[in-house]
Amino acid sequence: ETPVTTANRHQYVEAYTSYLLEKVCQQQFSAFQRGFLLLCDGPAFSLLAPHELEELVCGTPHLDFHALEANTKYGGGFHLEHPTVLLFWEVVHSMSIDDKRALLSFATGCDRAPVGGLGKLQFVLQCVGEDSMNLPTSHTCFNVLDIPAYTTRAKMRDRLTTAIHNATGFGLQ
Repeated sequence: ETPVTTANRHQYVEAYTSYLLEKVCQQQFSAFQRGFLLLCDGPAFSLLAPHELEELVCGTPHLDFHALEANTKYGGGFHLEHPTVLLFWEVVHSMSIDDKRALLSFATGCDRAPVGGLGKLQFVLQCVGEDSMNLPTSHTCFNVLDIPAYTTRAKMRDRLTTAIHNATGFGLQ
């Protein structure tokens, strides 16, 4: 009810910011905090630096896709030496870091590695039919990526890139 003027605009910005960042979400944050502290409270957490706690909760930002390749399981007829599997890893290793993050997010729901790195991720690459123009699909709860048995590098790159860059929007979030 107080008019905002040049003299009191800083006070208004502080009050409005406090309202948006503290008061509006106080109930939700309190519930989160109670749950977090129920599982993670104690003297052990006082030994962690903030970046260590972030890694424990969010995973590590370093992405070693060679470690992921070494630990990947295969299904639907795929195996380590299958031509489509070889194309897949060739394309993945040639991707930019942003595309690798997008692929990881598409396949697992998170663009970061778990604690211990991508070698600890239980990732499955699964064949879902013969070569086609179908896009890859994923089951993020299970870290499963379903792809047709693409036979060319160009098609693998095109279909995979199209899928990972068009996986959000229109209710796909």
